[in-house]
Amino acid sequence: MFAVMRKELREVMRDRRTMMMVLVLTPLLSPILFMGIGKLGENRAKTELDKVLEVPVVGIDRAPNLVAYLATRGIKAVPAPKDLDDAIARQDVDVALELDADFAKDWREGRSASVDIVADTTSRATEVPLARVRNALEGYRDQMGQLRLMARGIDPGVVRPVSVGVRDMASAAAKRGQLAALMLPYLLILSSFLGGVYLILDATAGERERQSLEPLLATPAPRSAVVSGKIAAACALGMVSLLLMLLTFKALAVLAPGGGMVIDVSTRTIVMLLLVLLPMVFIGTSLLTYLAASAKSMKEAQSHMTWLMLLPMIPSIALMVNPIKQQLWQYVVPFLAQNQMILKIARGDVIPPQTWGLYLAASFGLAAVLWFAAVHRYHQERLAISG
Repeated sequence: MFAVMRKELREVMRDRRTMMMVLVLTPLLSPILFMGIGKLGENRAKTELDKVLEVPVVGIDRAPNLVAYLATRGIKAVPAPKDLDDAIARQDVDVALELDADFAKDWREGRSASVDIVADTTSRATEVPLARVRNALEGYRDQMGQLRLMARGIDPGVVRPVSVGVRDMASAAAKRGQLAALMLPYLLILSSFLGGVYLILDATAGERERQSLEPLLATPAPRSAVVSGKIAAACALGMVSLLLMLLTFKALAVLAPGGGMVIDVSTRTIVMLLLVLLPMVFIGTSLLTYLAASAKSMKEAQSHMTWLMLLPMIPSIALMVNPIKQQLWQYVVPFLAQNQMILKIARGDVIPPQTWGLYLAASFGLAAVLWFAAVHRYHQERLAISG
């Protein structure tokens, strides 16, 4: 087994382009892309909140007090264009206000004056401006309502018999990990699941295409040792690539503290992530070994990559559409289990020993089943025949 492992690692190291891709580009670019997206989102939100927001207002002369109040909240009211609806549709205007024709009359007579927010709620660019305008109008509404009650000698608390507050129990790590919950599980699971793809495809389908697999299978070495050596080499390469990726996260956090970093990158966290993803490396390489052994060429083996890359995406999409509470049975479901474990680590939650035990037993059990299937496939004599 170790002889085959050394052979495969030696051969893949001769391919400098592949090694550059596996050990340099992927571990470096993935964290930079992930943290860059986080930094861009953070800068966008900060910029949108700090800058003066110009809001077109239909009937701007009907509510001078409202216009003055909006100015105190960093919102500058400007006259609306004649084709306001078209401007919203063209996204020339993110959000606008439309005052009712009787706004001034209703206001003077103490009745409820109507104002509409005009926006395209499906546009991502309007999220922050829309929230700013809505919060400002709600603040103005509450303040004016209290002043009206006080002018009539009524305690404003009468209209609020229940004061509702929120006591946020989320830890700082959990809040910081909100963005990580969207992308980090998929990124890490995909990297571990397909980390050894280059080596394993070349060591199986590539050797079969080059007709160099038959001499290896003709040796007296057990087929299980041959398969285990190839899988061990791919797992070693995948774990090294994964470790370099996590160390890149740590290095970026040290070089640019707070720059888009959304997870803890302590040594303890890195070790826990490696332990979570180790079974996925074995599962991915064993499955790829089984699939590549049935392929007659590298091109046919590479055709499996399309659907294999979608598998880690399923739990992330499912949890995004239909969030569910974490339950013990989820830690035996492939990909979902890794997703939930990574989320717990990103949030800084304590993972009970029984959860660790169930997860590792189920994950390594699946890896053992796939390894056995790959060994069984290697016992077929037609494996050494190409074409």
